[in-house]
Amino acid sequence: MEPILVPKRKRRPGAPPVVSPAQPSIAAERAERLAGYAKALADPIRVQLVDVLAEHPGELCACELLPLFDLAQSTLSHHLKTLADAGILETRRQGLFAYYLVRPQALADLAAWLAHTAAAGARS
Repeated sequence: MEPILVPKRKRRPGAPPVVSPAQPSIAAERAERLAGYAKALADPIRVQLVDVLAEHPGELCACELLPLFDLAQSTLSHHLKTLADAGILETRRQGLFAYYLVRPQALADLAAWLAHTAAAGARS
């Protein structure tokens, strides 16, 4: 037997709006920031770059990162710029060289939200 499709009905004028019992626990501004972090980290090379930079004390030059990956210099620069634009990395230029450092607060913010969401999901 095929399911019967019922057309969606519009609310009649003056009817009260439907109120959802669920509401986001995160403000739109923070959600946008976290989505930017997640989007920037949605590439395995970028995850590895953040891992290398987070594990290394201090900053690293892009030229020191290049031998770790089978990438063209321009591709590596693109990945680093994407991470910096998202707010995950800090950049310092010195002459022709760019030095990168992980912003721990960006990762802590993302980790805190993931932990909160995982705990909320475990309770339901």
